[in-house]
Amino acid sequence: MRASTGRGGEAAGAPPDLASRVGTVALANPVMTASGTSGHGAELSAYGDLADLGAVVVKSLAAFPWEGNLPLRVAPVATGMVNSVGLTGPGVAAWIGEHLPSLNRSGARVVVSLWGRTAGEYGEAARQLEEALGQDSEDPSGIVAVEVNVSCPNTEDRGRMFAQSAGATADVVAAVRNSTSLPIWAKLTAAVADLNEIAGAALEGGAAALTLVNTLPAMAVDIDLRRPVLGGVTGGLSGPALHPVAVRCVFECRSAFPEAGIIGVGGVLCAADAIELLMAGADAVQVGTATFVDPRAPWKIVEGIRQWCHQHSVSRLDEIKGAAHR
Repeated sequence: MRASTGRGGEAAGAPPDLASRVGTVALANPVMTASGTSGHGAELSAYGDLADLGAVVVKSLAAFPWEGNLPLRVAPVATGMVNSVGLTGPGVAAWIGEHLPSLNRSGARVVVSLWGRTAGEYGEAARQLEEALGQDSEDPSGIVAVEVNVSCPNTEDRGRMFAQSAGATADVVAAVRNSTSLPIWAKLTAAVADLNEIAGAALEGGAAALTLVNTLPAMAVDIDLRRPVLGGVTGGLSGPALHPVAVRCVFECRSAFPEAGIIGVGGVLCAADAIELLMAGADAVQVGTATFVDPRAPWKIVEGIRQWCHQHSVSRLDEIKGAAHR
């Protein structure tokens, strides 16, 4: 008797293939951590095998150390969380010496998030990364891509994000492109009038993929103290409230740029949220705020996707990617 088969033609009992690809970057599965929510290194390794995730995206790094904003930096709100951490980091050079070795030992695929105050500073951060990695041929790095954070709402000049201008976005991406051979992912914001215009500029500047979306500018007020909750006054909203916005942005950019790599991020708390973004057109997803509630969330979401695919006779992710467009 022949074994029954699922929609993909494989035996019904065969485990689904969760392998995915973002441009030229191959991932064992589509679930990554989101920058800023899992530390600079292997902090989450106490909760799961980092090699079992699609990739680990580290907290944004500049070409120099940066202290970030005054406390209070993180506060819960009814629909998620607002943060004003302000891109705290040791700088690229110190990160390579202090944090990259533990990530390499874990076997994780690593995506390095970079930021700067000018296009030149972005380029310098990428140059430092490229130079350092090129010098150490005996310790091969697991770095697979660079994510260019042009959309953080928590910097000193909160009214100005590079990702709110097509020209500025293109300039930053081009500066990084000229400084590294690694694939570039541009992390954008929904807080713009025309996201497709900004996304197009990022791709024309040399980005291989779009990360959609960063936190939205937000604020919370302590009504007893009658003052802003966050030390930075305003911050970025993340969590469930952001998810429908992320789904819309992924869908629109997939429609406009069918060949681009796209990573969906925003309010991914469970497998259903991740699958929704994949169906909207994402190649992969990132899990952020959920790790504050449950540090094991990324691994649980991987397993949840696997179970959903098995239950729905989906043998490969390509069967559901972009399904909302068909």
